[in-house]
Amino acid sequence: MASRTRGRERLVRCDACGRSIPRDKSITYSKTNVYSTELRSGDDVKTTTFIESHYCISCAKHRRIFEKLKERAIRQASREDRFGRRQRSERWNSGQRW
Repeated sequence: MASRTRGRERLVRCDACGRSIPRDKSITYSKTNVYSTELRSGDDVKTTTFIESHYCISCAKHRRIFEKLKERAIRQASREDRFGRRQRSERWNSGQRW
């Protein structure tokens, strides 16, 4: 979300839709890709690339990179009920802060 700094923040482009948004409002998603030749000999070569993407709020929600904490808690509670894992109390609805 927006940081509490003064002044104008640099604009970045959303990688999904192309919308211009301030950098502090964008959702930054970083991913590491490792490529390997999978050779068992000494010629095995591994290459690591680091990809950093910026998404606007709506695209990040659509891709499920970003979601509200309450929605995340509801989804995890329903998943635990489905798969029979340990039962958690309804913390998201108890008025406690995260």
